[in-house]
Amino acid sequence: MPEAMLVNRIRLSTSLKKELAAQLDLVAQKSRIPKSRLLDEAVEDLLVKYSHLLQEDKK
Repeated sequence: MPEAMLVNRIRLSTSLKKELAAQLDLVAQKSRIPKSRLLDEAVEDLLVKYSHLLQEDKK
């Protein structure tokens, strides 16, 4: 079966601690929010936390 074409996203392969993956599964199930959207939100929060590093690249 051919893979779906991703237009506004990229495929990313990574690994998580088992405890984090289990908690992510539970939040996704209870909130009915796809894991990809939850991970988008987590990465956005991380980028805010480390925004000072991104600002240095613009100098």
